[in-house]
Amino acid sequence: MHDEIQEVQVACFRLGEDLYAIDIMRIKEIIRPLRLTNLPKFPAFVEGIINLRGSVIPVIDLRKRFDLKECDISANTRLLIVSLAAQLLALVVDEVTEVVSVLTRDIKPPPQLGEGINCNYLIGVCLVKQDLIMLLNIDQLLSRQETSELGTIHSIVTED
Repeated sequence: MHDEIQEVQVACFRLGEDLYAIDIMRIKEIIRPLRLTNLPKFPAFVEGIINLRGSVIPVIDLRKRFDLKECDISANTRLLIVSLAAQLLALVVDEVTEVVSVLTRDIKPPPQLGEGINCNYLIGVCLVKQDLIMLLNIDQLLSRQETSELGTIHSIVTED
């Protein structure tokens, strides 16, 4: 009997023309964008914060994080609520497309690209229905310092 994971379910989403995915076990929920409160002096990829049922959650724009061309929020835009370093984050994506099962043996190492998305952000790549999907390593989305800075948001917000 194997203890090794044979397949993983991932939620696929678009950023521009490209398809990405995150392990669904890391996603708490998927919601439509909520009203943002802007935060001064935070990195440009931090859009602000939202209040989700009493929880203050920083919002990260993945397009800005990956230095992709920005685009306006559309009817398809979603927030992926994920848990990272014991705190919740909302990741802005253009559109959530589907949840698929991927065999772990079909996941290939990320390509070493000269430009574009930093390979540290990727676990690997795989083909699903002829589409190349990049599997995000959400634990690498933020540096320790950025994680620490975002952790201070709760104390800033609750000081009043």
